[in-house]
Amino acid sequence: MTIFRADKNFERFEDVTPSLLKKEGVKLLLCDLDNTLRLHSEKEPADELQEWVKDCQEANVKIIVISNNGRKKMMRKFCKPIGVECIWWAKKPMSIKLTEAMQKYHYEPKETVMLGDKWSTDVLAAKFAKVRAWKVNHRRNVV
Repeated sequence: MTIFRADKNFERFEDVTPSLLKKEGVKLLLCDLDNTLRLHSEKEPADELQEWVKDCQEANVKIIVISNNGRKKMMRKFCKPIGVECIWWAKKPMSIKLTEAMQKYHYEPKETVMLGDKWSTDVLAAKFAKVRAWKVNHRRNVV
C-alpha cells in the first residue's frame, strides 16, 4: 500500500452511497469542499448535495466538511443549510484537524473516511491520520 494512492476512487461524491458507507462500516465521513462537494464558484449547496447529505445522515453517518479554504464565513454559510459542521483552514496534508474531529465526536480511525479530490492534500492527510482515503474526480460543470 502506498500513501499516494486512494483506497477507493469514484467519479463523483454521489457515488458514495449510504449503503456503501454502511457496508464499509463508515460512521464519520470527512469531506473536502472545493471541487469535491461543490464547484469552487458555487455559492450555495446544489440540490443533489443536499439530498446526498440528508440520505447519509439518515443512515447514521456524520459528515464534517474539512477544507483548506480559509474563508470561515463563506464555509459556514455554505454548510449551515445542509446541516453539516465545517472545519476551515485545515492545512491538509497535515492530519491534525482530521484527528481532532475523530476525537471530538468519539470515532475510531476504522470508522472514518476522508473523501476528497486531491492526492496531495486529501489522500495524504487521510493516510497520515490512519483513516481510509476515498478520492473523487474534480467536480466540474455538467452540460
